[in-house]
Amino acid sequence: MIPVSMTIISTAIGLLMATVVFMIRMRVSKKPASLRKIILPPFFMSTGFTMFLYPPMHVHISYALLAFFVGTLLSYPLIMTSRFEVVGNDIYLKRSKAFIFILFGLVALRLALKSYVGMYISVTETAGLFFILAFGMIVPWRIAMCFEYLRLQRTLDEDSILT
Repeated sequence: MIPVSMTIISTAIGLLMATVVFMIRMRVSKKPASLRKIILPPFFMSTGFTMFLYPPMHVHISYALLAFFVGTLLSYPLIMTSRFEVVGNDIYLKRSKAFIFILFGLVALRLALKSYVGMYISVTETAGLFFILAFGMIVPWRIAMCFEYLRLQRTLDEDSILT
């Protein structure tokens, strides 16, 4: 049996997850959006914080805060490419041609950062920090989507009152 390093395995899983996110995003854009569909992913992802109950996953709080901050900065391209459109009385997530390039660009950046950080801390700590970074990306992105959705929903409600 050929030994495979944890870095290679985690990189492959990261690329697989990015592909799944892209496929889900394409499928979701064919159905009307809802507040529930926007808000739930960060809540589901937050269950991953239970990994920090396992002592080897513990990271220094300053590293965790820095990872969350970097994730917040990296959410900006996702926020800029996530737009909604009104079709009839429904709100749909509008497809962006740039989304796939941004998504895989962010994955490449995360992999490069992960390789660099992985030289200085353990694989488990690196995994924990990059989970926090990903959470730092999804939370601001979904909050921005939520505000945009609610703004469009108010516009739809006002238009229905006027007609």
